[in-house]
This record gives sequence, C-alpha cells and structure tokens, in this order.
Amino acid sequence: MERRKKIIQYVIALLTAIAAVVSSLVTGATAVADASAGNGDLRSEGAEIFTGLGFDTCETPSLGAMSAWRKSNYRAVGVYIGGRGRACKKQTHLGRRWIREVTDREWKVLPVYVGSQSPCVHSKKKKHVPINKEPWSQGLEEGKDAVAKAAGLGMQERSAIYLDMEAYDRSDRNCAETTLSFIRSWSREVRSRGYFPGFYSSSTSGVKHVETARQRGVRDLPDVVWFARWNVPPSLYEEPVLDQTAWGPHRRIHQFKGNVVEEHGGVRLKIDRNLIDAPVAVVE
Repeated sequence: MERRKKIIQYVIALLTAIAAVVSSLVTGATAVADASAGNGDLRSEGAEIFTGLGFDTCETPSLGAMSAWRKSNYRAVGVYIGGRGRACKKQTHLGRRWIREVTDREWKVLPVYVGSQSPCVHSKKKKHVPINKEPWSQGLEEGKDAVAKAAGLGMQERSAIYLDMEAYDRSDRNCAETTLSFIRSWSREVRSRGYFPGFYSSSTSGVKHVETARQRGVRDLPDVVWFARWNVPPSLYEEPVLDQTAWGPHRRIHQFKGNVVEEHGGVRLKIDRNLIDAPVAVVE
C-alpha cells in the first residue's frame, strides 16, 4: 500500500514537471512571436527613426520642388521605388543622386514598394497584378526585388521598406489567406536581407488583418504598420483596430489625409499627409 502511494506521488510529480516545461516552452514561443510582430525598439537593431510630418506622392518630385518644400512643416517623403503594381512607373527624378541630394537637404525618405495585390483587391486599377497561386514563393521573389531596388538607390541595410497593399476583402477567407501568406513571405525575405519590412494598407482592411494575425501569434509579420484612415485627426496610438500595447515604440505611421493639393515655395503638389514615428531609409 505504501509502495503504491509512493508510485502515485512520483507520477504526479513527474506530470507536474512536464506541464511546467511545456508551459515554459509555449510562453517562450509566444514571446518570440510577439517580439517579431511589432514590439521592441528597432533602434537597438540599427534603425534610423523619424518622428514628425511627412507626405507621399505618386511621382517623385524634382529636387527643385523638394528644396521649395523645405518651407513646409514636412520633413519626410514617401517615394515609390518599384513593384509591378506601382502606378507612376516612369519616376523621372528618382535615382541615387536624388536620394543623396534630398538626404543632404535633411529630408528623410520612406521607400514604398507596390508589389502584387490581393486577389480580392477593391480597386479596379490594381486588379491586373494579383498575387498568384503560389503566394509564398511570389512574396519571397518580390521581397528580394524590393531590397534590390532599395539598394540600387543607395539605401543601406537597416533601412525600412514599406509594402503597399491596397484595400481588399478580408472577409473572403481564401483570398485573405493567400494575401497574408504573401505579406509574411515578403516580410521574411526583406528582413533576412538586413532591411526592416513595413506594411501600408487601410486600417479596416490589411492593417486589421495583420493585427488579427499578430494577436493569434502568427510569425513573419511586418515590423512596422502604416495605416490609412483619412479625415480624422492625426494620431499614432488612437487607431481603433490596433492594440495600444503593440506596434511600438517607433513602429507606426498614420496616413490621415489623401489626395490633397498643397503649395509651398511656389510649388504645388498633390499629396497624402502622414504622421510618422517609424524607421526610414539609411543613406550613407
């Protein structure tokens, strides 16, 4: 009887120990997943952070326009460096010299890559470049291309590159899974090559999608979110679809107004307005 009691006690102790180990492993895995999905200061990994106002516009402005716009409150500019879905493909002014010159004039640059778009994208103008039936492989290839485009413009490792994914129907389950697979593989490839993957989309579409994935512990998500919610006061931590404790510090951009015309220094541009606290291009 006494021996049986000792055996039972031993088994209970063994099971308790196993449960503790399993719990530790699960907790650790969750912590790693969280760390790779929008938490922690990227400056410790070499990121250059800009905090302030910025604008983006489809066609890269001339150097003269950028000089004139030093009279504005903007100090960062989003430029469309490549991708099969990029609208303004010609980009007459964009090149290594342009990047070097605007950086010397104390502008910060946000490189944007408009790759393949979700198969259920809302915009008719983006339906001609859908993600294919092998989203993971395609994301890797386009992530490689994004880094090549950034490097070709003189943007060094530890630069951010932002994937532009226009609004899509995330209620379409198959489409949403395809889109997330592409986003994750693109982000993984960009990160593996020494750059920080960022992600631009509408708050209620792509950004809500990646936030939901983050809450589920999904890995290989972007490091930074650039969320579009227009016609509201600019705010980084009052976005309702994002947990206030996630995507920080210095991992958020709010595009709060779009398609507005402004004039500074005698130069008029059609722009989107952004409030920024996030990594930018590193140019040396």
